[in-house]
Amino acid sequence: MKKILLIQPSPYDKNHKPIKKNKLYFVGLAMPLLAAMMPEDWEAEIILEIIEDIPFDTDAELVGISTMGHGVIRSIDIARNFRERGKTVILGGYMASIMAEEALKHCDSLVVGDAELVWHELLKDYQEGRLKKIYEKNLKSGFFSTPIPRFDLIINKKIGNFLPVQAGRGCPNTCSFCSVACMYKGHYIKKPLKEVVRDINQVKELGFKKFLLLDDNIFSDREYLDNLLIEIKNLNMKWMSQCDIRIGKDNELLKKLSDSGCTTLSFGLESISKESLKGMNKSWANPSEYGELIQNIHSHGIDVSTEMVVGGEGDTLQSIRETKKFIEDNKITVPRFYILTPIPGTKFFKDMTEEGRIINEDIYSFDGTEAVHLPKNMSPDELTSAYWKLYESLFTYKSILKRNIFRKEFLKKPRKYLFYSLVNLFYRYQIKNKITPNIF
Repeated sequence: MKKILLIQPSPYDKNHKPIKKNKLYFVGLAMPLLAAMMPEDWEAEIILEIIEDIPFDTDAELVGISTMGHGVIRSIDIARNFRERGKTVILGGYMASIMAEEALKHCDSLVVGDAELVWHELLKDYQEGRLKKIYEKNLKSGFFSTPIPRFDLIINKKIGNFLPVQAGRGCPNTCSFCSVACMYKGHYIKKPLKEVVRDINQVKELGFKKFLLLDDNIFSDREYLDNLLIEIKNLNMKWMSQCDIRIGKDNELLKKLSDSGCTTLSFGLESISKESLKGMNKSWANPSEYGELIQNIHSHGIDVSTEMVVGGEGDTLQSIRETKKFIEDNKITVPRFYILTPIPGTKFFKDMTEEGRIINEDIYSFDGTEAVHLPKNMSPDELTSAYWKLYESLFTYKSILKRNIFRKEFLKKPRKYLFYSLVNLFYRYQIKNKITPNIF
């Protein structure tokens, strides 16, 4: 029987060692989906590197490696190692898709776009000895379909208490730094509701009481979301997802979200500077409304997690310092920050290149821990320093307690906020070791 090894890599730490954890909470969906599409005469094995070691001596003849965010550097190193051992290596994922020319240097075949659309063709070509260098196909509009993910390949690993489900891909917004915008060009493509319900039911049947709706922005299609919430409510599950902050204006929808079991929403707020948001092609967001919208979301019993970037066109050292107060005042349980980085393939990279503002040409050093472009209102070194100072100031014991324990909701759900506090303490450990906290 033929065998494929599917790898979800772990990013490097500051010492160029793969980050390791005792447990992985946010499990990816790509590898279980591709495993479900393998022919009957193929065996599939999935490796989640952050919690287990990669078997470089595997008997698999084909190796598939995902590329996400700053972990792309590790992905390339893994690919190089397997190719030196004579294995056939396939790269795919967001980073490989938007950096296709570079990714091709490190694999035998590259999948650009949505792998499910070309997977059968790729496997057939491989078996017939005519594997192409690149397979490219993207979802454009309408609906798409997937098989039931092979979660049986990962549920016995050290994972958390929820599994991923996906209802749609893409986002109608086109932020200049975003890899999702590069791939889907402002489109949101949905799965049929019956398939989403099928996938949630599988998670439930496997003994899980919670799922992560892995969409990039569940607020992309209001009518579709309304219908989806009716179905989710009937399943009696707790769930989390992400969307844009304007959902905080819609009380009717927030009530439906809460009634359906939604416990947490993550928002890419990016910056408290309107000028910075404009520079990111995100002028539709109004930071002066953020506090009110977050308060309204909280009032419906939904916790708020945020992702923000520093180094935008309107950011100053003072505005970065003021971000700490914004996070604490709004009781953000788990805030995450990144240095705005011009990833090759994004509009932001093109803009910075044209303006001559990229100061580091080594894209393999773009790990999110230091500035690689010239900001408008500070030096790169000042930006890097301000970034780490912001993180350090928000993950003191005092700030962790202020955001998670000293809040009125704590008495109603103490176990939940104690868990968030533990997540904060782990982030604190990572920050002290100059590791950018990420969703793992």
